[in-house]
Amino acid sequence: MSILCRVDDKHIPLYRVMWVAATPHFCGEEDCLREGFYEVRLEQDESVWASVTERDDLIAMLETWQGGLGPEQDPNW
Repeated sequence: MSILCRVDDKHIPLYRVMWVAATPHFCGEEDCLREGFYEVRLEQDESVWASVTERDDLIAMLETWQGGLGPEQDPNW
């Protein structure tokens, strides 16, 4: 597995990702170029903007890289 994920036209190391927005950007400005995209916050106050597919791929890669949520506990345990 690679530690790089492609977002927009950039290859981002997974360890630089601080958080990924759950909702698309909306500011209401007429000239906004980022509406409908998801912010991916990187360390040092940098951001990249991801499409829905890129966001979903990034989240899946982060979960795999960090081991996921782990096995579900048996409710009868």
